[in-house]
Amino acid sequence: MPLSGRPLIAHVIARMAPQVAGLAINANDPSELFAAFGLPVIPDTVAERPGPLAGVLAGLEWLERESPGTPLVTVAADTPFLPDDLVSRLIHRYAETAEVVCAGSAGQMHHVIAVWPQAARAPLAVALAAGQRKVGLLLATLGAVTESWDTANGDPFFNVNTPEDLAAAESRSPASR
Repeated sequence: MPLSGRPLIAHVIARMAPQVAGLAINANDPSELFAAFGLPVIPDTVAERPGPLAGVLAGLEWLERESPGTPLVTVAADTPFLPDDLVSRLIHRYAETAEVVCAGSAGQMHHVIAVWPQAARAPLAVALAAGQRKVGLLLATLGAVTESWDTANGDPFFNVNTPEDLAAAESRSPASR
């Protein structure tokens, strides 16, 4: 979906690119859909598209090949207002805890916006093989912690799921002001 004339994912890429050494897209759709972004497209390695956990596992597996031992930062492609300090704060908290660290706001943990240590790869693969699909349950098992952000200027983890959400995002987008 377009937001201020650009695909939602383009906003996410623009927010994340300055914060990380490299980006990749997890998608099971043909990579031509994402070719314009010039990023690697990593499909799930688990059959039947079991949801976000499969994407996290695919990302961990890919990153372990590309940069062994490096933790993986994940975000959702429908969150166009990610904070500029997302990665630095998640990594700082990760350095303190060595656990999965999820972003939080307004008392809610955002399960997919997180830093995942490579140590999470094996338990994640086991959980998926056992049919586990609920991200929150796996995070509890892994002892995930939350790093929270203020929402006084709007929730930085607002995600666009409906036409109403898109309209709200348009009114909030700097490009629309």
